[in-house]
Amino acid sequence: MYLKVFTFNPYQVNTFLLYDETKECIIIDPAFNDDGEFDRFKSFIADNELKPVLFFNTHCHIDHIVGNYYISKHYEIKYGIHEAGAEFLSHAKNYADILGFNLKGLIKPDFFVKEGEVITFGNSSLLVIYTPGHADGSICFYSEKDKFVIVGDVLFEGSIGRTDLPTGSFDVLADSIIKKLFTLPLDTIVYPGHGNKTSINNEIRHNPFFS
Repeated sequence: MYLKVFTFNPYQVNTFLLYDETKECIIIDPAFNDDGEFDRFKSFIADNELKPVLFFNTHCHIDHIVGNYYISKHYEIKYGIHEAGAEFLSHAKNYADILGFNLKGLIKPDFFVKEGEVITFGNSSLLVIYTPGHADGSICFYSEKDKFVIVGDVLFEGSIGRTDLPTGSFDVLADSIIKKLFTLPLDTIVYPGHGNKTSINNEIRHNPFFS
């Protein structure tokens, strides 16, 4: 599996494009805030002759969902989230106006994913891990074969997600990280929703929230 990371919008959200030798691909956290950002993303897909088949959000905060409209309208593919995050979508327009995001339209999910479900595309698969605490509905996508996990805003290099927003809880988040992420193999690469990649080993050893 190949993983391409793009960084979009004023909040510097990492958007992930995952694909394999079949050219099928999935998109996680479309975060484009304008036509120029989407054009850069779209050009990579076209230049590499990729075929988008699904897209997802790790969670439904406005900075991670602002590009959903672009994907849905251009590729007409199905959209999935965890059901517990759906409530955030109903308030997305208000948050977009307050925070200055260019939300062109609101897309409703076509289906819900849950803990333990396996997402498949091409010859590849990702395990869904439910990790609340930063926000209800937060999910991670884990590839045991390729040794990486996409974690949204749950865990960062040397830090963790905010817990002062609606449905946030430090105790719940810490429990999610310790029981769901720190139990993965130590050499698993961690791709967060913002900032640099890290590893499970590095966060267990050096993250100040757990040392």
